[in-house]
Amino acid sequence: MSRPTCARIDFGALRHNLSVVRNRAPQSRIWAVIKANGYGHGLLPVARALSGGVEGFAVSSLEEGLCLREGGIRTSVMILEGVFSREEVFQARQAELELVVHAESVLEHLEAVREITDWPRLWLKIDTGMNRLGFPPSDVQSVYPRLLSLSREPPGLMTHLAMADRTDNPMTRVQIDRFDEVTRGFPGHRSLANSAAVLNYPGAAADWIRPGLMLFGVSPLETVSAEALGLEPVMTLATALMAVKPVKRGDTVGYGATWQVRRDGWIGIAAAGYGDGYPYHAPGGTPVRVGERIYPLIGRVSMDMIAVDLGSEPQPVGTPVVLWGKGLPVEQVARCASTIPYELLCGVAQRVRHEWRGSRVSETQDGYATNRCTLPL
Repeated sequence: MSRPTCARIDFGALRHNLSVVRNRAPQSRIWAVIKANGYGHGLLPVARALSGGVEGFAVSSLEEGLCLREGGIRTSVMILEGVFSREEVFQARQAELELVVHAESVLEHLEAVREITDWPRLWLKIDTGMNRLGFPPSDVQSVYPRLLSLSREPPGLMTHLAMADRTDNPMTRVQIDRFDEVTRGFPGHRSLANSAAVLNYPGAAADWIRPGLMLFGVSPLETVSAEALGLEPVMTLATALMAVKPVKRGDTVGYGATWQVRRDGWIGIAAAGYGDGYPYHAPGGTPVRVGERIYPLIGRVSMDMIAVDLGSEPQPVGTPVVLWGKGLPVEQVARCASTIPYELLCGVAQRVRHEWRGSRVSETQDGYATNRCTLPL
């Protein structure tokens, strides 16, 4: 039996969450955002599980797009960061990838390769107020025809919303109105809504939506839980107790002796730590599910293990432990660790074994292979 630490990926939950997205925006096509190795869930396994259920996949880089093509994904693929060189232009076009053009430098790479003027679709990204990527609204009039000359159909028009997770902030309404104004009269598909906007601003759904986090069963809204939204966790990061020890009042636990035992009792040592992606800065009291109960984390997180306070009734060695996932929302752990669910999901270490369930055939893959483009699935 190998080390029990594993990330269990439930494709049934993934497809359920997709149905929640569909119900929220029934008239829109879906770019499933699966960048960063499918938010840590496995790029190719996630794409294969969603194939046929979405109209396209959105990833960050050319490498991720080529990985999908190598893995047999023929659905539309959009590269959110565009290309970084002329060499990448040839690779992207050969793979029939759709590119987001967000700056003059990206457009110049495309125009420099004069022999390629038949892109499947290019997307013009407009900066409506986030001030990260995108052309300013004043440039749209001049940039749009340049893109039109390079593609087989009118460029898509897109923006990104900075505060869609808040309904009480006027910035999102300003961004939507600005986008509508600057794109009025231009043909082409529109795309504005991320997961938060799908939930909070249904009027921004447009032709295409770009859900990411909610597909994986995590709420993008601070004040509304995933359960309340009807979402199911896709990843359960799990392990088991590898040791159970009696402790006496006054004993200390872990590096730096930062936690002192207040009463005689038992502690459990679980086989997972920051080397697996568990947050090092998780403080004492962070919830850990052992068996069917929640116990507090104690002491410093080690590279390979954590300690929990089992109180006066010990659990046996081998008892299942959930660090986040089913029975313990990742949002709750993230709040305790002063981080966000995205970081926890994307930060699961390569050494963690992945188990994908709910596909045609259940698969297990050593964690070190999860980023490869040649997964045997």
